[in-house]
Order: sequence, then C-alpha cells, then structure tokens
Amino acid sequence: MGILSRASYVVRSKLNALLNRAEDPTETLDYSYERMRDELQEVKQGIADLTTQKKRLEIQKRRLEENVDKHNEQAREAVRQDRDDLARRALEKKKEKMNQIEELEGQIADLQSTQDDLVEKKNELQRRIEEFRTKKETMKARYEAAEASTRVSEAMSGVGDEMSDVSRALERAEERTDEMEARAAAMDELQETGAFEDTLSDQDEIDRQLEAGRTTSEVDAELETLKAEMGEAGETDAEPADEDIEAELDELRESEDEDEESA
Repeated sequence: MGILSRASYVVRSKLNALLNRAEDPTETLDYSYERMRDELQEVKQGIADLTTQKKRLEIQKRRLEENVDKHNEQAREAVRQDRDDLARRALEKKKEKMNQIEELEGQIADLQSTQDDLVEKKNELQRRIEEFRTKKETMKARYEAAEASTRVSEAMSGVGDEMSDVSRALERAEERTDEMEARAAAMDELQETGAFEDTLSDQDEIDRQLEAGRTTSEVDAELETLKAEMGEAGETDAEPADEDIEAELDELRESEDEDEESA
C-alpha cells in the first residue's frame, strides 16, 4: 500500500466513521424510545390532572348533597311551624342544589369516561413502549455485533495490505542480503588470489615468479652461509678438546714411568 493509497484509506475510514456516527441507528432508537417515554409521562400527567378535576367535582357534589339534606330538614321544620313560605323557599333551594348535583354527576361521568379511555390508552402505550424497548435492545445488540464484525473485517483487510507490503519488503531485504553475501564472498576470493595486488601492481605474473625465485635463492644462500658458519665454529671448538686429551695421556705416561722406577 503506497503513501497515497494509505492516506486515501485513512480518509475513507474517518469519513465512514463520521457518517456512521451521524446515522447511528442505536442513537435513533434511543431517541425514539425517550420520546415515547415522554409521551407516556404526558399521558400519565393528563390522567392525574383529570382525576384531580373529577375529585374536585365529587367534593362539590357531596357538599351540594349535604345542602340538599339541610334544605330538606329546613322545609320539614318550617311545615311544623306552619311557615309554608319558609318551607317553599327551602324546597326551592333544595331543587336548585339537586339540579346542580345532576349537572355535576354528568360532568363527573364524562370525566370518568375520559379517564377510563386515557388509562386504557396509557396501558396500550406502555405495552408498546415495553415491546419497542425489547426490540430496540435486540436491534442495538445486532447492530453493535455487525459493527464490531465490520471493524474486524476492515482491520483484517488493512492488516492484509500491510502484510503484503511487509512480505515484499522481506523479499527485497532477502535479495539484498544475498547480494551482499555474494559480494563479500567474491571480495574474499579476489583477496586470496591476489587480484587486488594485480590491479595495484605494475608487475605481471612472470615478474612475480621471478621475484619469488630470487627470494628463494637468496634464502637458500643465506641458509648455506649460516650452515657454513656453524660448521666452522664446531671445528674450532673441537681442537682444544684434542689438546686436552693429549695432555692427560702424557700425564698418565709420566705417572706410569715413575711407578716403574720406584719398583
């Protein structure tokens, strides 16, 4: 892989990484899941608000019912006191409160119906959210596994390209090493045969052989001279030894003569 191709590969890898981050489906799934949870929370809040309103109407209804009982008791007391006018007024208020109660009951019933619908929708939404969460996690796991496999494949592809370069580099290094070893062996052989000396010297083969012959003759002559010197030295050393022997023989003869005379 050349420099330009390697740089192109790096640029493509970084660009793909940016695109993958921009289009990461796991982030989209998480975002959708959070949106659905937010919607569920809004539905729950709506149900809570509606229930609160219904409770307020129910409290108001109970108070009106208490007033109805009160007005009913007032009407009875007025009749016992022969106060038909007061009894009529009490019954009128009772009727008015009962009308309000009836209206409140309708509103409470509507709120209850709406609440039931919202609770049902909330349960359905919650079920879908849980189902979506399961699918989301499964999809994320599949995507991450595929992404990991892709990274490994891309890494292996890059390693394959690099290994090709390494193999070629090893081959070139091996060839270069063989060449250097061959040159070293050739230099040693030329050195042994004196080719370098031939190149640097003006003498040819005949001159060298003659020179070698002269050197041998000179050595032989010097050897003979050395032998001759050593031989002369040996003879000189031998003469004093003979004289000593003769002197000893004379002494022996004289000693023998003296012994004979004494006898």
